[in-house]
Parts: sequence; C-alpha cells; structure tokens
Amino acid sequence: MDKLTVAIAGCHRMITRKLGSHNFAAALHSVEEVDVVAVFDFDSTTRDEFIDCWKDVWPRVRAHDDYQKMMATVNPDILLLATRQTMHADQIEVAVQSGVKGILCDKPLVTSLSEMDRVLLACQDIPLLFALDRRWFDRYRLIRRLITKGLVGDIISIISYGLSNLINHGCHWYDSLLALAGDVEPVWVSGLVEDLSGEPDDSRRLIDPSGRAQIGLDNGVVLYITVDGKHQSDGLPMSFEVVGSKGRLFVLDDAKQTFHWTIDETSQIKQIETPRDINPWPAGPAMVSDLVSSIHSGKRTACDIDQARRATEIGFAIHQSSLSSGKRINLTDLDRSIRIESFPWGNEPN
Repeated sequence: MDKLTVAIAGCHRMITRKLGSHNFAAALHSVEEVDVVAVFDFDSTTRDEFIDCWKDVWPRVRAHDDYQKMMATVNPDILLLATRQTMHADQIEVAVQSGVKGILCDKPLVTSLSEMDRVLLACQDIPLLFALDRRWFDRYRLIRRLITKGLVGDIISIISYGLSNLINHGCHWYDSLLALAGDVEPVWVSGLVEDLSGEPDDSRRLIDPSGRAQIGLDNGVVLYITVDGKHQSDGLPMSFEVVGSKGRLFVLDDAKQTFHWTIDETSQIKQIETPRDINPWPAGPAMVSDLVSSIHSGKRTACDIDQARRATEIGFAIHQSSLSSGKRINLTDLDRSIRIESFPWGNEPN
C-alpha cells in the first residue's frame, strides 16, 4: 500500500527530532504509513530549519511560503494544521477543495462559532481529527473504562481543577470532562470569565483569560470547572473529581495519580495504578495512526469533528454567559458572531 502524503502548515514547533507535545513532525516520523512531502510557514528561517532537521527522513519535502499554492500544487492526502486559529477555517476549506483525505488540526479550532460552522460544512465527507490528546493517553482510557464499568456507580457530577484559560487550553478540559462523563451531549452552560481588571496591559492572560463554569449534560449530570488561583499563569496540572452514587474518583496531576474512594461502611481510599507514558508524548503517534486508520476504514477517530464542535462551543458559551453575569445559556442559542483569539503561535504573517 502506498504511503499517504502529508503537507504541514505551521512548523515552528517541529524543528527538532525529539518527540514532545505539539511536535507533530516527530509523531509523523513514528508512523510508517505516511510521508511528509511539503511544509508551509511564514518564516523563512523556520522553513529552512525544518528542512535541515528532517531532510534525511523526508528527502522529497519542499518548503513553501504560500499556503494556497502549496495545497494546489502538492495535493497531499493529509493536512497537518498547526497554524494560528485565526487562519484555520480558510485553510481547512482550501485543503478540502484541494482533495485531502483527512486533516489533523491542532487546537484551538477557530476564532468564532460562525467559522466553526464553515469547518463543519467543509468536513462533512472527510475525517478531521482534533488534537485534544487526552483521548489517546492510556491512563485516561483506563479511567474511562473503569467509570463505564460502574466503579463509582452512576455519575452525579464531575469537578475539574486547574483551568488556565478558556479557549487555548480550555478545550482540553471540556473534552476530558465530556469523555469521563460518557460523551453525553452538553445542553447548557453558565459561567464567569475571570476578573483581570488589575492585570498589566501586556499580560497574555488578557488575551485568553480563565474562568469558572457549570456545564449541564443531556442526562442531568453537571460538570464544574474552576481555576486554581487568581493569577495562576498556566494553572495546575489537569485534575478531576468524579462524584458517583457509589464512590468517587480523584484523578490528579493529569491522571498520573488516581484514587478511588468507596462510599460505604468501609469508606476505603485506594490508589489505582495507571499506565506510565512509554515516551514523552505517546498521544502524538497514536493520533496520526488513528487518522490513517480512519482514512482507510471510514470509521470515526477518537476525537473527531463532533468532539471538536462540543469542546469549542463550551468555551464560547462561557464567554457569552459571562457577558450576562453568568446567565445560563442553551447551546442551541449561542451567538455565533462572538470572536475570541487566543495567544499568537509564532506562525504569523510579517
């Protein structure tokens, strides 16, 4: 079987061979079924460094300074999209028009829900894998299986801690909450954006603040999101408390430590052994393999366009609710014109 060709858009985090978060080139290198043939970046130095880093692995790769021309001339099977969210909707539409078979998109997805609607329409017939990587971590998958098997009984609520911002990192929190809750559809949101009136004018937190929220699911379960402190720049590692009818799970330090509290006459607390990472970013190669499998089989990926939609809508809903002092917002009534940009990624036009 011929390898699937890949074009990368935005490579400033991929100029090293070391596998780590956001180094999708290293993840692609770990999967035999793909071959990188083109790369786009606004910065010429970054393009040159990428070519130099990977030239012995992908000798056919060519660097481009024009995204549209790259897609029109290369016609890749897969687009790896790691540019800033301000460009995603346009670039995804161009990719689909060029005939890609699948897209792997880094977060955040878009700057407005109207842009998200364009992405949903464009990707009706091809898989878009949204890189919310906890979906592929073995330790999170184990915890989801234990919950599904009834370890804590029926879920009543889930509380999450450590949210550092509502858009850029927030989508990880929302998606992980929904996954732990069984992927039930969210129906309403009530939230407040963090008050940053005393923050310095040049603070990145003003671009993408944190906040607190409640998320109501279709089955009556309520998810709670909180921050760790008034000025936690990056929050604490993602942590959760799963409250069930028969006990609780304390999922701490990004699921590296998990404890089960049995709420009965024994009232026991036991640690659950969870899998250790076999490399610095096991989700990276797993995501690429998942997308390749989806292209060949037609099956859904672990985090597809539907999960991307839900995680994106929740972040915008919190902002909209906060504008009305925390009023509950039905997700069917969202203002799709609200525009929110997260932090610059380094892939910006000069």
